[in-house]
Amino acid sequence: MAFELPPLPYAHDALEPYMSSQTLHLHHGKHHQTYVNTLNGLVRDTPLEDADLEEVCKVSYGDPSKQTVFNNAGQHWNHLLFWQCMRKGGGGAIPGELESRLRDGFGSVEAFKDEFAKAGLAQFGSGWAWLVEDGGRLQVMRTPNGENPLVHGRHALLGCDVWEHSYYLDYQNRRADYLKAFLDNLVDWEFVAGRLQGR
Repeated sequence: MAFELPPLPYAHDALEPYMSSQTLHLHHGKHHQTYVNTLNGLVRDTPLEDADLEEVCKVSYGDPSKQTVFNNAGQHWNHLLFWQCMRKGGGGAIPGELESRLRDGFGSVEAFKDEFAKAGLAQFGSGWAWLVEDGGRLQVMRTPNGENPLVHGRHALLGCDVWEHSYYLDYQNRRADYLKAFLDNLVDWEFVAGRLQGR
């Protein structure tokens, strides 16, 4: 069963001015599509051909002989979550339970946003910033390249792509501005709250 690239859950211009239509066309239609196409070619006629995406990520992670498989499977998994984490008119109020959990975990919503942004800025080169659930606690983590919380046994609630292709057309080298725009104006907090496990 071949992996497929689902359409974006919104129009390409829905996230403007914080993420441009040009960025979404290139990021989703070119970069993400390439991960999917490459992954399909790598697993074809192998034992992983009929595995689901999570299994491919877990089986290939840490195996030098499957590094390229993991790179593309991880990026496919990461981006599937990333697109859903955003919406037109995002940001704003955070649903009560999620807000309460953020206050418990970080002291305040602003403290969470600060820690999340710092994680994204601290990721040297390509990678991701995440809000995860681990043993009932909310934590921020960062991962390099296509790595994700899934392979570390953590449940991802929110992920932000800090590869340059995610922001360079709109923000050039200003990653901090991109992360602020993501948290304040793009995140679909209802979606993030819906991923909470300890509900």
